[in-house]
Amino acid sequence: MNKPYSESCDQNKDPILAIISPIFSSHNSVLEIGSGTGQHAVYFAGEMPQLQWYTSDCRSYIEGINLWLEEARLPNIIAPVELNVTTSKWPKIDVDAVFTANSIHIMNWNEVVHFMDGVGKLLGDKGDLVIYGPFNYGGSYTSESNERFDQWLKSRDPKSGIKHFEDMISLADENRLRLISDYSMPANNRILHFRKT
Repeated sequence: MNKPYSESCDQNKDPILAIISPIFSSHNSVLEIGSGTGQHAVYFAGEMPQLQWYTSDCRSYIEGINLWLEEARLPNIIAPVELNVTTSKWPKIDVDAVFTANSIHIMNWNEVVHFMDGVGKLLGDKGDLVIYGPFNYGGSYTSESNERFDQWLKSRDPKSGIKHFEDMISLADENRLRLISDYSMPANNRILHFRKT
């Protein structure tokens, strides 16, 4: 198997790092949900060596993540665990934060509900949740490109698609996750930063 590669990961890694670095500066450990190719894990763990960076994803991504980790040989990345937010048992680990990028719009709403429930149970008080990706506001797309992207997502899986910011806030509140900041990011994306209360 060739090492997987995502161009968007290369494009967004520095803008994301600029936001998450101060958020995670006082933390010791982060669980990344939906590590994808593994590129973000390698880059962020390399740039934030104080963190233990736990990787996870569905079974089909595990081999590719391991290829990136084996090449990087960073001491602060933990080998990926298989995690499907709906069907898997969540790892029994003690982490200060959870990070996910470009995953919420791929999930259906039931999976997002399980995601937030799992994060709420995993994090202790003052634990941070950081979500990167596109969101709709006031029931509307923030750009024509996001509308086209949403149509493409739904053509692959009608239950997937860009989620509404207001729905995310309500769901987070149900799981004791309070919105701290909402950051505008390049390419019509956002970073939502929640904290466990």
